[in-house]
Parts: sequence; C-alpha cells; structure tokens
Amino acid sequence: MSDVSSNAQRKQFSWKPDSWRTFPIKHVPEYPNPAELLTIENKLHTYPPLVFAGEIRRLKAQLAAAAKGEAFVLQGGPCAENFEEFTADIIRDVFRILLQMAIVLTYGAKVPVVKIGRIAGQFAKPRSSPTETLQGKELLSYRGEIINGTEFSEISRVPDPKRMETAYFQAAGTLNLIRAFATGGYANLHEVHRWNLDFVERSPLAERYGVLSEKIDDTLAFMRACGLNSQNTPQIHETDFYTSHEALLLPYEQALTRIDSTSGEWYGCSAHFLWIGDRTRQPEGAHVEFLRGIKNPIGIKVGPSANTDDLMKLLDILNPTNEAGRISLITRMGASKIRDLLPPFVHAINQSGNVVTWLCDPMHGNTISTRNGVKTRSFDSILTEVIGFFDTISSCDAIPGGIHIEMTGADVTECIGGAHDLTEADLAERYQTFCDPRLNAEQSLEMAFLVAEELTKRNFAQSNK
Repeated sequence: MSDVSSNAQRKQFSWKPDSWRTFPIKHVPEYPNPAELLTIENKLHTYPPLVFAGEIRRLKAQLAAAAKGEAFVLQGGPCAENFEEFTADIIRDVFRILLQMAIVLTYGAKVPVVKIGRIAGQFAKPRSSPTETLQGKELLSYRGEIINGTEFSEISRVPDPKRMETAYFQAAGTLNLIRAFATGGYANLHEVHRWNLDFVERSPLAERYGVLSEKIDDTLAFMRACGLNSQNTPQIHETDFYTSHEALLLPYEQALTRIDSTSGEWYGCSAHFLWIGDRTRQPEGAHVEFLRGIKNPIGIKVGPSANTDDLMKLLDILNPTNEAGRISLITRMGASKIRDLLPPFVHAINQSGNVVTWLCDPMHGNTISTRNGVKTRSFDSILTEVIGFFDTISSCDAIPGGIHIEMTGADVTECIGGAHDLTEADLAERYQTFCDPRLNAEQSLEMAFLVAEELTKRNFAQSNK
C-alpha cells in the first residue's frame, strides 16, 4: 500500500481498535492456528485493564513538563522480560535501582524525575531475520516470550497465542508488586539514599561520588529539620511509577484497548507509555495506524535509518493537534554518530513547531561483538552518547528531556567498562541476558551519578527556564 493511499484510507475511515488490520504490517508472527489466536484475543478483551486512563493522563502531563525542562525522564529496565524470571526479587531489584538512580538524577537536574520502567509488558522483540541457523539447522527466530520460546527446537519456536495470556498475568502480578512498593514505604527517600551510600562505599570511585552523596544527605537532613517527614509529606515515602514497552504485538495491544468511561476516549491499557520501534515506524504501516487512535503518550525511536520527512509524517499522523506530552522522540544514533545525525532532526522539529520530549537511548546504537562473537556494550560509549545528546540538543536550542536505559538490578557481567573496569574476559562470569546486554546494578548507578554531574555542571533547571 502506498503512502498516499494509506493516508487517504485514514481520512476516509474513522479509527477503530482493529483498523490496523487493513494496513501493511511488519514483525508480527504468523500463528498456525488463527482460531486459537482469536479465542485468546477475545479472552484477553474480557480481562481487567492493566493500567488506567487517569494514570496515563498523569504521565502525559509529566512528559509535557519534561519537554519544557520542568522534569527529567528516567526510563529503564531489561531489554526483554523472561517468563522464567518472574520473581519478586527480580522485580524489586529493577524497581530499587531505578529509585536509586532517580534520587541522584533529581539532585543533579533540580527537577522532578519521571520514572518509567521497561517492565510489565516488554515481552515482544523485533528481529532482523525471520529465521536463525544453528549447527546447520534453520528455525524461526526467537521473538520474545509472548510469542515463542528461547529453546532452539521446532516446537519451542512455533508462535503460540496462549503465551499472550501468560504475559498478561505476569504483567498484572508485576504491576501489583510495583504499586505496593511505590506506595507502601519502600520508596522512602531516606531509605533509598541509604542504599546509595552503600553503593558509594563499594565503588572504586567512592571519593568522587561521595561528594554528591554528601550533598544529597545534607539536603535530606535540611528537609527533616524543616519538619518535612514521611508522616506529613507523602512525596517522601511514595512515588509515581509508570510502565512501558514497545507496542509490537498488535493482537495483544488491541485486546487490551479500552474506552475510558469518563472521557469516552480509547486508551491502550497494556502499559502507560508505548513506543514504536526503529523497524516498525513506517508512516503507512499497521503499528502507526494502531497507535494513532489511542490517547497514551507515544515514543518514536529515531535511529540512523530515520529521515526527517518520515518523522514529520509520523507527527502529523500521531499528534495532529500537537498535544504536549503526547510524543517522545527517543534517539538511538550511536556514540560516534549522534553529533552528526541528530541536528537535522532537532532543527526540523524546531521549525515545524511540534512539541516533543527528547529522550536519549544510548544503548542500541552501541552494541558491539567481541572476538568470540558475544554481544556487549561499552560503558564509555553509552556515556559518550548521553553527553553528545545533551550537547547537541542544547546547541540546537531544544531541551534534553531524559534517558532510556537497558539495565537490570542484578550483578550481571554483560557490558564492559565502568568503575570496576569489566573486560571481555569478565563477560563469561555472569552473562545472563537472552537478548541484548544490560548495564548491571552498579553500572546503572554509576551512570546516574555521572549523568547527574553533567546535569549539575550544565545547571539544568536554570538553563531551561
């Protein structure tokens, strides 16, 4: 279908949750039993929503604030969730590290930090090839737990619609635990800061990070002296926390789309924030068609293959009223390319008058392979891209709104570098990802301290007034 005809089709017919089915689609599996797929979709449609319209509207307002420099976004979590890693400890550890990072970034940015987890739904993954070959045997590629299994066998790799129901219940359990953590005292600022003090003591760069940590400690002590405590100030012991994932598997997304009873508008209720990936952002495609009709805030990945013409078309389709907080542009250029490739996009957005929230994904553009063929990422490259993002966005008279990190709360060895100077030889110790390499807990916190230093040096809050 041509771009002209697809846009004409959008104007001719009003949006419906299933209107995406008449548009060309990529990276969605072919299920061998369509009847079974339909049965699962219908069942999911009867289940309660995972998130609620009021929560989604609150996040959109906070993202609008980040677009003006009045907030800073921290989006983080695993590359993809694994059914076998559905434990309270794993969920808690990801949540905990994001809280620790957020406190440090709040101090550096001097504005509220919007916390969004890549969690409770990040089960589907696009693949560069529909098949993969191992020891001369070719099978369907692994597409994420919500579609098929990691085991390299014919049975495991057949797309199974029942996995969508498993994903739903795991997402529901994850959200239940996160909500309890977020409002039940686990997010207490003083407790989270104590965890950061423990991290600083263990770090080889303890002296450098200790200065910032002591300043945060002084600030919290001043708040206590002013009578601000967890009993009279809810913000000290509870926090807002949102979920996100790539809106890739559209049958699942459609099944969890609901009409809000107060506004009469459609919301995607699988997560608060949904994004469209580098491989599925075709203006004429089904994924764009689905996302244009729901009122969630939407992210658009902008990689080296993107162009400004298509980006302008996407903004026209996905945000025709130019609503603040609706669109976040998530750049993923690579450390060596961001300063050259990003400026044309920022200038085009500035000239168009579109309101967007600029986020930096410094992970995907910096994946490399070791001599042994193991995928990894360099801590230094990740930090270099973040700094390049800040420099480029600011020099183009725009506002850097936040960062998007693939990380875990576990002590894995998947990315090289950092204060403990992990090398390629260390990767084999605890290389546990079944998808892309993640920053471990200490590398994630180290990244937060270094980004906070950058934000402090740039006087983030003042420079964005």
